[in-house]
Amino acid sequence: MFKRLSLLFVGLALTAACSARPAEGAAPSFTDGAEYASIATPKRLDGKGKVEVVEVFSFGCIHCAHYEPKVEALQKELPKGVAFHRVPAAFNDAWLPFAQAYYAAKELGAPDKSTGELFDAKWNQHMPLNALEEMAAWYKQHYGIDSAKFMATARGPEVKKQIESDTKLIQAWGVEGTPTVVVDGKYRSKDIKDFDQLNDVTKYLVDRELKGGHK
Repeated sequence: MFKRLSLLFVGLALTAACSARPAEGAAPSFTDGAEYASIATPKRLDGKGKVEVVEVFSFGCIHCAHYEPKVEALQKELPKGVAFHRVPAAFNDAWLPFAQAYYAAKELGAPDKSTGELFDAKWNQHMPLNALEEMAAWYKQHYGIDSAKFMATARGPEVKKQIESDTKLIQAWGVEGTPTVVVDGKYRSKDIKDFDQLNDVTKYLVDRELKGGHK
């Protein structure tokens, strides 16, 4: 499933240095079927409301860890009237604990910054953060969240139901790898050369929605 995505990101370092970017002040132009893809049956995460940007990610994805500083910047650059969300992908058994941990932490009041800090701990500090128990201990150490409550929440019916719903939505969007950005349930990022371009494509699609496509 991830072979194509892995090959794509192997070339990031090589392409970033020599990629031509639009002239200063020029609006970037992207193509449906190339940098992004239209979703056959549009479906939003939150139903009606603001234009939404959704990052499909996983703590188990090193590319998501590398994208984290860029997606944090993207959130600050999105205009008013746009909502940002994250959806953790549980593509396999190894990634399920990461999705469970994300929702448990959110339910138990961990701050938004904890997402980036866990990425840093796992991928930059090389801490053993793979099993749910390991992440429970980490959240207790850094945010004082009771480990037993964390484990119970992570394995509880509400989180299970949410992950099942997420999985159906991710499949409906046609997401095959992470990180993928979905705009308004209508478009998903596709063949992206680097993370700057991923942000540019997202802002291009957001602008398009704000100018009349959003319903």
